[in-house]
Amino acid sequence: MTDYESFREKLLSDPDVLKEYEAHKTEYEVAMSLIKARLASNMTQADVAKRMRTSQAQIARLESGHHFPSALSFHSFRMALSLCLASRRL
Repeated sequence: MTDYESFREKLLSDPDVLKEYEAHKTEYEVAMSLIKARLASNMTQADVAKRMRTSQAQIARLESGHHFPSALSFHSFRMALSLCLASRRL
């Protein structure tokens, strides 16, 4: 078990934390999928921000789980990662 997984398990063993997590589970799962996709593309938040023509802080907000990204932001994020993957295939 990784440090993150053990930390998460410990946090979620608290009923109050679990209740709050369940209330926002979708947002956290979307955020985690954005982070995993970015890391799989070997990109930093700054790299993604540059491709999206936005700030690193905006990418951090998208990945925070506190804000549900709009369809346009989600699409732009995905396209930034796709461009990175496409350029590696060349």
